[in-house]
This record gives sequence, C-alpha cells and structure tokens, in this order.
Amino acid sequence: MPELPEVEVVRAGLAPAVTGAVITAVEVLDRRSLKRHDPAVGDFERLLAGARVSAAVRRGKFLWLPLDDETAAGDRAGARAIVGHLGMSGQMLLRTPDHPGDDRHARVRLNVEHPEHGELRIDFVDQRIFGSLAVDRMGPTDDGEIAGFSASVTGEWARSIPSQVSHIARDPLDPAFSDDLFAARLARRASGIKRVLLDQGVVSGIGNIYADESLWAVRLHPEQLASSLSRRRTTELLAAVRDVLGRALVEGGTSFDAQYVNVNGASGYFAHSLNAYGRGGEPCPRCGGPIRREAFMNRSSHYCPKCQRRR
Repeated sequence: MPELPEVEVVRAGLAPAVTGAVITAVEVLDRRSLKRHDPAVGDFERLLAGARVSAAVRRGKFLWLPLDDETAAGDRAGARAIVGHLGMSGQMLLRTPDHPGDDRHARVRLNVEHPEHGELRIDFVDQRIFGSLAVDRMGPTDDGEIAGFSASVTGEWARSIPSQVSHIARDPLDPAFSDDLFAARLARRASGIKRVLLDQGVVSGIGNIYADESLWAVRLHPEQLASSLSRRRTTELLAAVRDVLGRALVEGGTSFDAQYVNVNGASGYFAHSLNAYGRGGEPCPRCGGPIRREAFMNRSSHYCPKCQRRR
C-alpha cells in the first residue's frame, strides 16, 4: 500500500498543476471509486463542475484538494474538498487532454484549465478499486493549526480539514506535528512499538515498510513495549522516522511494481536503500546476522534479532 512518501510525491506533483485550476469537466467511469462519497453532500459531478482548486494538501496517506466554494456549482454551504485515498493501487496521473483514453483501469477523469499551464487532465487510475475519490465537507482543525502538509499555508482552507480525515493524527513531516504529544501517546501504550507506529490515531503516514526501516535504524525490536521507551529513545526513534521518510521522498518513494508511481507514471527507487524490509534471510547490513521475517497483523515484520533485541 502507498505510504506517506508515495502520497507526498503525488501531492507535490499535482500541486503546481491544480492550484488555481478550474475543473471544466468530470467523467466518472466506475462509480465504485466513489464509495466514500456521501450523496448527502451532493452529486459528485455537479459539485465539481466549474470549481476552482485552491491547493493540494496531505495528512498521512490522505490527499485533498480544497475547493473555492465561490466557484463551485450546486449547494455552496460550507467549504469542501476533493478527498483522495490511493488504497492499494490508486494513481493520480497528469495527462494532456488528448492523451488516449483507453486505460481500462481509469475510474475517474477530471479535466482542468490552469491559468499558466492551460488544459490538463487528471486520471484517477485504480486497478484493485480499493482507493476512492469523494467530495467532502471541511471543518476547522481541533488545534487551530494548519490542517496538513502543502506548498502554501495561505488561504481560509489552510486550517480546515475534510471530515473523512479529521480523525487521522498528524504525521511526522507535518509542520504542526507535536513531538511532546507523540511522546505522551507512546508512554500510555502498553503495546509493541511497531503496532503503535501503525496506529493512525497516534501518528499517521508510517506504514509497514517505513516502520521496519525506522526501528532497524535505532535498534528497536518491533515488540518492544512503547511505554517502556525513555524520552531519549522516543526522540531517537522520531528522528529516525523523519530521516527514513525524508530519504524515501528524495528517491521518489518505494516502488515494488508498476502500481506505485508519481503523477507522470515514474517509479520511485527507495527499494534499493532498504536495510530490513523485504530482506528476510539476508545478512543485516549492520551486524551481518540474518534478517528475520515474521507474520505481523496480516503482513510481515522484518528485523535483525541480533542487533534489535527486545529489552
């Protein structure tokens, strides 16, 4: 499943193409990709026709495009946004308007007119149809801070968040992320640290790959109790998480197959930099011991039992 770096790569690619753009046409090819759209909010196509996109924003693995309500069609009561979740195989691909429309996995198409870049098309492509698009109402953030990571924080939308995303904790790259709150949440959790890192109510955006890599970096066993970590160890872990996520971003994310791509269809290459994840049975790059692969929450954990001992 795409994790924070992969979604951030998509957000960064979309931002210059959609910020300030007007949606000129909407084509829903498979309504299963609107499964998280609440009809009570209004008709998906009608709400978007003529709307101007204000920005591209992300929190954790969720992406949203705030809409300028003054330009939106239909019921204009309250701020709205297009909320996207990539699921297992979702892609947001930038196309020219005349790009062939024969992609059998294309589910939704948005045609936009940008004041600088002209006409563009955004294809939501999703082979497995676990991802979705929805128009969702926006509300103020609980703490009054900016809602998520974006290139700009100017505008009324900056401190508003879609209702479908409001329950998700901030991610470690969010400018408003609180290190103190993160430490306090860990101190209250008598669960293994990896399980806690994957809890989107504690911290968002850290999926299976980057949890394994971060824990390997600071020599923490995945089952080490979160509440047992000292503040120093918590600080070290958080620094490792940010370092791993940052390096993955530089390398375009982690792509194991053609489904994980940026808006231009290019794959990331962080997979070549992994130290633990996906390396079961191979020697640990640090101590030479064999990396162990164990079943974990319907997926796998990868760690070195020699230098990631449970304390």
